Amino acid sequence: MLKKLLFTISLFLFINCSSKEEELYLPITYNLEIPSLFSQKLIAPVIPANNPLTQEGVALGKKLFFEKLLSGDNSQSCASCHNPQNAFSDTNQFSNGIDGKKGIRNAMPLFNLAWNFDDLFNWDGSEFSLENQAFEPIRNPIEMHATWKNVAQKLQNHPEYPTLFKLAFGTSTIDSVLITKAIAQFERTLISGNSKFDRFLRGETSLTPEEENGFNVFIDEAKGDCFHCHGSNNNPLWTDNQFHNNGLDTNISDLGLGAKTGDPADNGKFKSPSIRNLAFTAPYMHDGRFATLEEVINHYSEGLKPSITIDPLMKKVQQGGVQLTSKEKADLKAFLLTLSDFEFINNPDFRNR
Repeated sequence: MLKKLLFTISLFLFINCSSKEEELYLPITYNLEIPSLFSQKLIAPVIPANNPLTQEGVALGKKLFFEKLLSGDNSQSCASCHNPQNAFSDTNQFSNGIDGKKGIRNAMPLFNLAWNFDDLFNWDGSEFSLENQAFEPIRNPIEMHATWKNVAQKLQNHPEYPTLFKLAFGTSTIDSVLITKAIAQFERTLISGNSKFDRFLRGETSLTPEEENGFNVFIDEAKGDCFHCHGSNNNPLWTDNQFHNNGLDTNISDLGLGAKTGDPADNGKFKSPSIRNLAFTAPYMHDGRFATLEEVINHYSEGLKPSITIDPLMKKVQQGGVQLTSKEKADLKAFLLTLSDFEFINNPDFRNR
């Protein structure tokens, strides 16, 4: 009888304690502020079922994005190479790791990632899902050069993080899975959709004649012919999120997508970046070879180089490019700059406070 009573009390205490634990884990759903043009033109963003957005998770992810404890020597954070003022890109051609080492790729800007429907990230599509993408830089010897075991331990010993993880995920035990989930949640909130051109499409402002002509050059297949890879007024992402060889080199040294797939037909293919926020994201291309927009435009106008895997969309490669006039180049640049979103880079929700 006594044993039965003790068992009943123990069971009651266990259930009661478990209930209290569960009461502590009551995350609040985070609702994305989706721009009207996105709602009209795009399907709903991709949010993994096993990592729903919560206010607590996003807040934790933001704190971790700016947290230097994630690096081996506590000197760098994700934001060190993805600066909010530069639309979460790096003004250096190649970012510096904690040991002074440089990579071979320019840091990609980070925005509108929730609409990357194929869920392939990095210039070469080497990571599937934002969660996996956040995993790699921590342990990369060229970047943050840490171990996940040490990073988790540093956060576990921190006076704030165990409680923040408890609030976000229902457990105070910190590991790499939860760290990357939190960072991915924050990154999915980085939405850019209020440039001058967005306001123009909403009927809130007008374009200059040069900007309007530049847009026409952009979408005209006989002129700029840019919209196949970089979207249009009907694609507010301003990218197809696909992989292309855009005629940078005849002899391809960086295989890009080809290194991931092992298919020679993919050699030299890289992800089309969004052309939003170009005012803030120089230098350009996967290797940051072009310092200015003028150089980018000149490349497509008369600098295309043939190769075995060059994209068929580079239709005028034999002529060197689309052969724009000086006026068309200037107007095209004027249009491209209308896609820069100053509200985005100044959003306090995306800054370290």
